[in-house]
Amino acid sequence: MFVASDEFVEAAAAQGRALGFEPAACYVPHPIQDRSDAEIRALADAAFEEILSQIVTP
Repeated sequence: MFVASDEFVEAAAAQGRALGFEPAACYVPHPIQDRSDAEIRALADAAFEEILSQIVTP
C-alpha cells in the first residue's frame, strides 16, 4: 500500500494499469511540501485508520 497526495490519483491508476497491479492506496490532500509539521501530523492522524485497515489483515 502507498500514501500519496490526491494530486496523483490518476497517475497512480495509470501506472497500476501499465504494470498490471493495483496496490491499496490512501490519498491525502495536496499539497504536502509546504505544510507545517503540525499540518503534516494532522494529515497523518486523519489517514491513520485507513492506512492501518489496508495493511493489517484479519
